[in-house]
Amino acid sequence: MELWIKVKVMQSEKLIQTLSEQTKQIINKAENLKCYDLNTLTWKETEITWSILECLEHLNLYGDFYLPQIENKIKNSITKNEPEFKNGVLGNYFSKSMLPRGKLNKMKTFKDKNPLNANLDKSVIDKFINQQIKLLDLLNQSRNVSLNKVKIQTSISSLIKLKLGDTFQFFINHIIRHLKQIDRIQTTMKNS
Repeated sequence: MELWIKVKVMQSEKLIQTLSEQTKQIINKAENLKCYDLNTLTWKETEITWSILECLEHLNLYGDFYLPQIENKIKNSITKNEPEFKNGVLGNYFSKSMLPRGKLNKMKTFKDKNPLNANLDKSVIDKFINQQIKLLDLLNQSRNVSLNKVKIQTSISSLIKLKLGDTFQFFINHIIRHLKQIDRIQTTMKNS
């Protein structure tokens, strides 16, 4: 219940800096995955679990949805940046729900975002890194618009829109969640 009530106010610049740092760490982690061979990247514990590449492809599918929309909204916004960003109640809930806990809480994936058993190769990693570089650019561009007033449609429904600041947090937390999943895949692989 706490997720619904606790809404926080933070400096817009501090939020952008924090999210940019997280994105740089994500890029470094993805760069490290390039040294693995295709067998390692496509290894799966079971037929219904994801491989490392399937986790990244899932994130790429979300990037294909969110990044062009964010870019378009920033480009066409006539809002001005504000010193403070205040999480929306729904945005705060979605962002926090994405964060991995001790034991990963499973979530159902939309069919169009589920890469299970897709034929994937190492180009998935390059696409993921390119999306993260684009995200860094968009975070930088967002310094010129309102993180509060610019609204982004969610993948859940065109009727549900989140503040730009919440969308960035949700999007990056979702990536962090699946990078933790990749860590678990690597641990399971080593132990099997």
